[in-house]
Amino acid sequence: MISLFAICAVSAQTTPKKANPVGKWKFEAPYAPEGYNSGIIEFSLAENKYSTFILMPGSDYKIPGEQTKVENDTVSFFILLDGAQISINLKTESDVKMTGVAVAPDGEIPLTLTKEEPQK
Repeated sequence: MISLFAICAVSAQTTPKKANPVGKWKFEAPYAPEGYNSGIIEFSLAENKYSTFILMPGSDYKIPGEQTKVENDTVSFFILLDGAQISINLKTESDVKMTGVAVAPDGEIPLTLTKEEPQK
């Protein structure tokens, strides 16, 4: 009985956490160029497929994310921005925080995302 409990406890600890990105996330990228260093990333799920949009401050235009993938505790997608492909790779830290990088042609830019509270 004790060994069964121990096996269950160990397997529960080693099971990777499943990311749940659905919702609006405020992002900060302090090393990104001015105008691209903060905004909102919105994830949605419809028909078992994730989609992503990025909103920059002062603009109503939604930059669509392409090939959004959610696997275990990671989220990845890419965007086309000013003619360049930017890959976004994120890792879930908690239910309200993700960290990662934006990989641009001129290097990697660290990102921090904080989940916004849903509007009531």
